[in-house]
Amino acid sequence: MSAKIILEDGTIIEGKSFGANNTVFGEIVFNTGMTGYTEILTDPSYAGQIVIMTYPLIGNYGINDEDKESSGIKVAGFIVKEYSQQPNHWQCKKDIDTYLKENNIPGIYDVDTRMLTKKIRNKGTMKCVITTEEVTDKLKEQLDEFMFPTDIVEKVSRDNIIHIKGSGNKIGVIDLGVKDGIIKQLKNLNCDIYVFPHDIISQEIIKYDLDGVLFSNGPGNPKDAIIPIRTVKELLGKIPIYGICLGHQVIALALEADTYKLKFGHRGSNHPVIDTRTNKVFMTSQNHGYAVLESSFTDDMEKTFVNVNDETIEGFCCKKYNIATVQFHPEEGPGPEDSHYIFNEWFGIKQGVNIL
Repeated sequence: MSAKIILEDGTIIEGKSFGANNTVFGEIVFNTGMTGYTEILTDPSYAGQIVIMTYPLIGNYGINDEDKESSGIKVAGFIVKEYSQQPNHWQCKKDIDTYLKENNIPGIYDVDTRMLTKKIRNKGTMKCVITTEEVTDKLKEQLDEFMFPTDIVEKVSRDNIIHIKGSGNKIGVIDLGVKDGIIKQLKNLNCDIYVFPHDIISQEIIKYDLDGVLFSNGPGNPKDAIIPIRTVKELLGKIPIYGICLGHQVIALALEADTYKLKFGHRGSNHPVIDTRTNKVFMTSQNHGYAVLESSFTDDMEKTFVNVNDETIEGFCCKKYNIATVQFHPEEGPGPEDSHYIFNEWFGIKQGVNIL
C-alpha cells in the first residue's frame, strides 16, 4: 500500500506504507543514530513527533523487550529509507512492522530520507502529516490548522507515585516523560527512588525528606510545563535539584532564564560535548528541540557543559540553590556511555548528594 508525507511547506512525497494504515499529524524531526530505533520509538520525549531515521536500513535486529524506554511507542509516526522484513538477532521477538501495527503507529519507507533531512536542516522543523488516504484540500487545511499540543507532558507522565526501594540516596524523580534508562541508572547506584507525577506539588515532595529531586526528560515546549516550573521555584533552597533535558530547561525557566527553539534540534547519539570544568570532550546521546539561552543566565548560574558543534548550553549549575543540570542524556539509551559518570557524581555518595 502506498503512503504519503505532506509537509508544511507544501512538499508531497509518496512512499510505501508499513505499520498501521492511518493518518497522523505531528512535527517532523530527524535522528542521526545508526542503531537504537527501539529506544527512539519508545522515548517519551518524541511524543507528538514524526521521526526520520537518517541511517538507511532500520529494523535489522528486530524488536526485543530489553531496549524499550517506556511502556510502548511514543512517536506519532516513523519514516525510513528501508526497513528489514526479516530481522536476525538472538533477542528478537518481532519485526518492526508488527511492532508499529500493535501500537497503531504509521510508518512510511522507500522515500528519500536524505533529501527530507536536508530540507529540515535548511528550513527547520515543520508540521507534517503521514497518510495512507488520498491527499485532499481538506487534509491540507487540517495540516495548516494543526497545533502541537501544549499538554503533551501530562499525556506521557504517570498518574501515581511509585517507590523503588534502595539503600542509597533517597531521590525523587519528577516524571515529565522519564526514560526507563534514567531509572535504571539510579537503581544501579542503589538509590531509594520515588517517581512522582509531573503535577505533584512541592509541599508533598518535601514530606518525603529526599536527598535530591531530579526533573526528568520529556516532550514539548518547556514554557508549557507551567506546574513543574512553579514546583522548582517553590523548592529552591530547600532541597538539591537536578535536571535532564526538559528538566534542565524547566529549571532554567524557574531561575528566570529563557529558552528558545532550535532550528532543527539535536537528535542522535554522536553529539560532542565539552565539560567546561575539565575541558574534556565526550560523545553524548541527545533528543531536544529547545535550548537555554546563555545570555539570559542570572548571576547565580554557571555553564558547565557546552555543545562543541554549535556552542549551545548543555548544562549549568547554581551553587546558591544546589542545582546541577544537563541538556543531553547521560543515561544514553541509545548512545555512548561516556557520561554515565554524571549519575555517580550526582547521586553516588551515600552521605549526601554530591551536587558540585
